[in-house]
Amino acid sequence: MTHVTKFLGATAALALSAGAALAEPALIFDLGGKFDKSFNESAFNGATRWAEETGGTFAETELQSDAQREQALRRFAEAGNNPIVMAGFSFATPLAEVAGDYPDTKFVIIDMVVDAPNVRSVVFNEHEGSYLVGMMAAMASETGTVSFVGGMDIPLIRRFACGYAQGVLAANPDANVVANMTGTTPAAWNDPVKGSELTLAQISQGSDVVFAAAGGTGVGVLQTAADEGILSIGVDANQNYLHPGQVLTSMMKRVDNAVYEAMSAGEMVETGFNVMGVANGGVGYAVDEFNADLITEEMQAAVDAAAADITAGTLAVHDYMSDETCPALTF
Repeated sequence: MTHVTKFLGATAALALSAGAALAEPALIFDLGGKFDKSFNESAFNGATRWAEETGGTFAETELQSDAQREQALRRFAEAGNNPIVMAGFSFATPLAEVAGDYPDTKFVIIDMVVDAPNVRSVVFNEHEGSYLVGMMAAMASETGTVSFVGGMDIPLIRRFACGYAQGVLAANPDANVVANMTGTTPAAWNDPVKGSELTLAQISQGSDVVFAAAGGTGVGVLQTAADEGILSIGVDANQNYLHPGQVLTSMMKRVDNAVYEAMSAGEMVETGFNVMGVANGGVGYAVDEFNADLITEEMQAAVDAAAADITAGTLAVHDYMSDETCPALTF
């Protein structure tokens, strides 16, 4: 069921009094729900920040199945919402079908490219951010073995894993990286029990730092890591607060900024291809009061130097999406 989040303030009242009838943007969450503490919640936080700062309102909906994607897009387009922002690569096929039917509506898709004149495609260099947290994992590990739990086994998640492994080996060429995927269907994004089981298996192989890129499944990974006394690494949103002192860092993927910028631009949002990486603050790592004691000066200096090299173009992190190979890791 679609519901509408309303944030009313002076800006909205002023706009109404001035007779400015701006279209209300809409946000469609991917499976896993808006409070997954990860990808979807980051999108929601960006929309909420826009609403609180502007006094604007946005419509939103949470999907229960893949079959609802096209229906949701058409419903919002028919209602006049503009732009319509969708979080997740799985919207690509339905959006390609729908976009041409509503040429005056702007669509913003996150994590996939749809080539249409009224679509803004936002993608992230996840491999770059994963490289940085991989370096941190290797430097924090006492066993020399670290691990990765992915959600659905797709090229996008392998991109995280490969970048992570490359960063691990850059910091410690003798390190061992264990990687597992949760599944091959969308259910892999919301299976914390399976995430916990995979983490326990990796711990039995010696892992003392685990990076989860698995949506809601990652909540189980981080919880089990905390219970078993090893470090974890969060993803997308800043998840350091979930287990203070036990989450080494979070690989920040600024989905919130992508949503915020789209809603700020409104109907004038620029269409086309947009890449967010280390160089423009699209990906990075999180340091706050919850993990500051875990990050040594040596660790931060090494990672910041690598980030500077990525920005300068002197360090190229291998991108699985470019040729579907992973020199640093075997699946």
